[in-house]
Amino acid sequence: MNTHPRAAARTLADPDTPFAVVDRHKVLRNAARLAARAERLGVTLRPHVKTAKSLDVAALLHGGAPCPVTVSTLAEAEAFADGGYTDITYAVGIAPHKLPRVVDLLRRGVVLRVLLDSPEQAEAVAEAARAAGTAIPAQIEIDCDGHRGGLRPGDPALVTVGRILHEAACLDGVLTHAGESYFAYGAEAQRAAADAERDAAVAAADRLRAAGLPVDVVSVGSTPTAHAAEDLGGVTELRAGNYVFFDLVMAGLGVCDLDDLALSVVVTVIGHRPEHGWIMTDGGWMAMSRDRGTAAQPLDQGYGLVTDLAGTPIPDLVMTAASQEHGTLTTRDGAPLPDLPLGTRLRVLPNHACATAAQHRGYLVVDGPSAAGEASAVVDEWHRVTGW
Repeated sequence: MNTHPRAAARTLADPDTPFAVVDRHKVLRNAARLAARAERLGVTLRPHVKTAKSLDVAALLHGGAPCPVTVSTLAEAEAFADGGYTDITYAVGIAPHKLPRVVDLLRRGVVLRVLLDSPEQAEAVAEAARAAGTAIPAQIEIDCDGHRGGLRPGDPALVTVGRILHEAACLDGVLTHAGESYFAYGAEAQRAAADAERDAAVAAADRLRAAGLPVDVVSVGSTPTAHAAEDLGGVTELRAGNYVFFDLVMAGLGVCDLDDLALSVVVTVIGHRPEHGWIMTDGGWMAMSRDRGTAAQPLDQGYGLVTDLAGTPIPDLVMTAASQEHGTLTTRDGAPLPDLPLGTRLRVLPNHACATAAQHRGYLVVDGPSAAGEASAVVDEWHRVTGW
């Protein structure tokens, strides 16, 4: 994992490379876009903080005040609880050995919801709640598209799980995630995914209610469907995470434009292999991750799209190979290489913002584009939460 750049950096030309950069202006713009949609649709927005894993970024999402959030690890839940967040959904299926940490957070006054999709998990939650003398809010994961975990709305186990949780005063609601929307190209396909996501969650909630079980929360969301949904009738909350930074996968799906990508990695040119058509940098997969999420898209962006230090894309220049600490830049279709002398600093836009951000301990922050030919000023330094 890359060490964090020194706070004394004044511009992107100062710190040692590679390091991660976030454009605050773009984060605010991305956040405002989805917040406005959630307000129009009449649902609570519950951002997923797994992308940035940063209290500094989360503070931009709700006017500086703690808002409802989603997490992917208990370490995130604990870090955000320490930061004053008290309404948290842990949106990964619960393992029984983690329940003592859940109870500890509940006893601190944090409303921490867990997720499950089996009678065995429900029994473990119910037993832990009774032993602790406190309810453990639990949501039943619903499978809306066969992407990963969850129960289908018509699965006989749905009501069984609901009853186990209700008898222990733990049934909180249902939750689904349209993971297959990450392969939905264009607005029409994304709207269809959003409709299917909503319909599955609402159908599951209705079935539980028909069995006499209370369902307070009906939670849906993925970054593509959150931006495509036009009707969330029956839904109470919307989740998304990638949208704060966006990335090349989202741009390739048409969810955002390249200019919306708020995260990049600064690297330095360290060599040239003109006989192979290569420019070498000091940013390999330890800086960018191994994610090749655009490989299946119509436009393969390799390991990332290359820009100059001001953030302007360099035509046809792509990071097409990576070893641990070396990045290889080539041009599309063998076009002539641009003149980038030894020591030139570049920025690389990532395929998958979550995976690239995870390679770094924090971010240097810029606030909008710099003047042509000038290195952007560093205005802040944001940290990521760590731990297990």
